[in-house]
Parts: sequence; structure tokens; C-alpha cells
Amino acid sequence: MSNYIQFLRQYVGHQPLLQCAASVIVENEAGQILLQQRTDNHCWCYAGGAIELKETVEEAAKRELYEETGVIADELELFSVFSGQDFYYQYPNQDEVYNIDIVFICKKYHGELKADPSEVEALSFFDLDKLPEPISPPVAIPLQKYIAYKTQLSNL
Repeated sequence: MSNYIQFLRQYVGHQPLLQCAASVIVENEAGQILLQQRTDNHCWCYAGGAIELKETVEEAAKRELYEETGVIADELELFSVFSGQDFYYQYPNQDEVYNIDIVFICKKYHGELKADPSEVEALSFFDLDKLPEPISPPVAIPLQKYIAYKTQLSNL
């Protein structure tokens, strides 16, 4: 949890917060995407998290990617912004959020995969037609949109 969100939680407890996040879908040369299994809900998702005060969205995306996976993004491409009722989520600790998730695609990166054990149980690249289950609810819609986007590109 970000320092800013932790600070807010001291005042609002588990009440819903509007949480702005930056996330990264890392794609390797084989067209597979990097997913991580979370320690809190044991579901699979891409790297991402809350944006800190004074941080740009791109800085947050790169920071979260590195902290959670050990991967350093060389380039980010804006994929889409997700928000609204479909992005309400209640964490296992009962914290409630309405996420605004700014999702990037990263095809140029370096570094070695290294899971942050406080947040990540496992890391692996997956083919788009063989994604692991269960997918973490906050990333289900963005992943569906990403798969549709990649399918559309391959049909051109």
C-alpha cells in the first residue's frame, strides 16, 4: 500500500477511496505478458499500484513495475484509462476503493525477474490464450480489452 493511501486510511478506515493507479502490461518478444500472483488475494494481475504525491503517472508505473517484478521499463506506451463502477474493489483487508487505473504497455525493458515477496508470490510470462486463473478482479476488464486489442492487431 502506498504511503499516501496508508496516511488516508488512518482517517477513513475501510471507507471507499478514489485511488489513482499506474499499471504496466509487460510484453516479451514472443507476445507473452508478464503476470504476478498477489500475496493478498492469491490472484494473477499485471504490475501496478497507487500513484504517490508529486509523482508523475509514468514515474509511478516504472516504480511499481520495478518494485514488484525487478523489471526496468525503458519505454512505456499508454494503453488506456479505466474507471467507474466496474473498478470498485474491496481488498481482503476490507479496504474499499474505486480505482482509476492508467495502464501502459511496455515492450522495451531490462532487468531480471525478481518478485517482491511482500506483494508477489510468483511471476511468469503467459500466452494470451493461456492466462492463469484466477485473475484479480480489478484487472479482468483491462486484460480483456488488451487481448481484444492484440487480436485486432493480428488480424490486420
